[in-house]
Amino acid sequence: MSPDKLVYMANQIGKFFASQGAGKAPAAIAEHIQQFWEPRMRSAIFAHLDAGGAGLDPLVREAIAKLRGPPHGEAQAAH
Repeated sequence: MSPDKLVYMANQIGKFFASQGAGKAPAAIAEHIQQFWEPRMRSAIFAHLDAGGAGLDPLVREAIAKLRGPPHGEAQAAH
């Protein structure tokens, strides 16, 4: 699937959940993508984000970054 199609789909999900507000929407978007997108689609949208994330709405960008977790090589914050 092309990055443009994935961006379109992710932004549509973002528009649906945007009414929940900036505090809740990213988590809802991330949960939806985790539940309904196959691993190859998630990997492709992560790669698109790593390449700059052109076209992703801000809430969607935040959701995808949270879903992916910290980039490889970054240490987890101490608790």
